[in-house]
Amino acid sequence: MASSARALTPETLGAWLVKASGGVPATRAHVRAGFAGVGAWCVRPTYRTELVEEGQPVLLWVSGSDREHPAGIYARGRTTGPVGPDAMPLVLEPLEHPLLRSELLGHPGLATMEVLRMPAGSNPSYVNREHLEVLAEMCPELRSDG
Repeated sequence: MASSARALTPETLGAWLVKASGGVPATRAHVRAGFAGVGAWCVRPTYRTELVEEGQPVLLWVSGSDREHPAGIYARGRTTGPVGPDAMPLVLEPLEHPLLRSELLGHPGLATMEVLRMPAGSNPSYVNREHLEVLAEMCPELRSDG
């Protein structure tokens, strides 16, 4: 019996991508506060959450079509431990300039990025190492050294 290949392994992980809805008051409050006080994010337990370890990169994706907060990457951070009951421990800091979905669509290096292919997919989602490199070229704040 052949084993099924998983979309994500520790070797292919570039960063976790947690999602929030742009039209929700709590998301707006987090963005205004620069994500101060955010220490965990709700996630759905799957094999992915078993891969979470302290110190892994995290990106925050705001979804939806809210005019004030259009879809895109709004924050970066790190995991601060393994996933507990339905929550990923993390710290986040805002990006000076969010990297909007409209900037990512059509980029050949991001065509297979999960959140662009399946916006309503799993939370946590992820970006692989190659996608993270492309994102860091587009947004230097996402570089691992800075």
